[in-house]
Amino acid sequence: MPTFEPAYRRIGPKALSEKGRQAARLLSDCTLCPRQCRVDRPAGETGYCNTGARAMVAGYDAHFGEEAPLVGRNGSGTIFFGHCNLLCTFCQNYDISHLGTGTPVDDGQLAAIMLQLQDRGCLNINFVSPSHVVPQILAAVTLAAEQGLTLPLVYNTGGYDSVETLKILDGVIDIFMPDFKFWDADIARKTCQADDYRQIACQAILEMHRQVGDLELDEHGIARRGILLRHLVLPQGLAGTAQVMAFIAGHISTNTYVNVMGQYRPCGEAARIKALARPITAEEYAEAVQQTRDQGLHRLDQRRRVFTTL
Repeated sequence: MPTFEPAYRRIGPKALSEKGRQAARLLSDCTLCPRQCRVDRPAGETGYCNTGARAMVAGYDAHFGEEAPLVGRNGSGTIFFGHCNLLCTFCQNYDISHLGTGTPVDDGQLAAIMLQLQDRGCLNINFVSPSHVVPQILAAVTLAAEQGLTLPLVYNTGGYDSVETLKILDGVIDIFMPDFKFWDADIARKTCQADDYRQIACQAILEMHRQVGDLELDEHGIARRGILLRHLVLPQGLAGTAQVMAFIAGHISTNTYVNVMGQYRPCGEAARIKALARPITAEEYAEAVQQTRDQGLHRLDQRRRVFTTL
């Protein structure tokens, strides 16, 4: 097998630096994500994501709870960013996304975190909730690459991403890991004030697939490039699993690696919607998996699900 070289090293430092500058220009009249807040973040203004010029890091570590192709024996080098551009009411990281738990970091500090995770033997650098801090990530990756970073980059997103921002990332990200959370506009509006979520996610995932294609694994089953799609099953079918999977099969690829996630439980402000005030049942999860298979999607993440009842 040829030696793996991550995308950001293939394009070279000059192109990588230019992408960082291109993204940074968006911060002064912020249009990084579909919220289009148009605030001046370098001047201290904050919009929907409540993030200014610096990224907020809530924590970082070797994470073993991710999908098998990301974890291997040494874990995924996960960096959790504080705040979020989506802010789902039921978020299982509510303290991070809504309350902004974390510490602001500059580009050098973020680069040092990546290198520390590499030194610990992690298989990748996994950016969790990166949509609102793309310029900061690019600046830090540029510095880290100069200092020897060679791990693949994972863009672990809620799926509410601007295609224009994603195009800046073309040639930088190795593995896109988007959620496709909802199909129904009313549910998206009630849970995250984004009734255009479906349209945005469809466009974003099409762009991600254009850049990296289906998930590619090495001889050890470790992800090197491509899309890994996540879909959280909600009670009473509120996530629209059948429609989501029909879109993925029909417009992306039936070879898409899919994690149909069964760990929903009511967190944060989930109880605002009565149907979301309980965990999903084993039957609801089984139905969602069957709906996924019915669309010809066959690369499903295989992990045992544990269900609880109220």
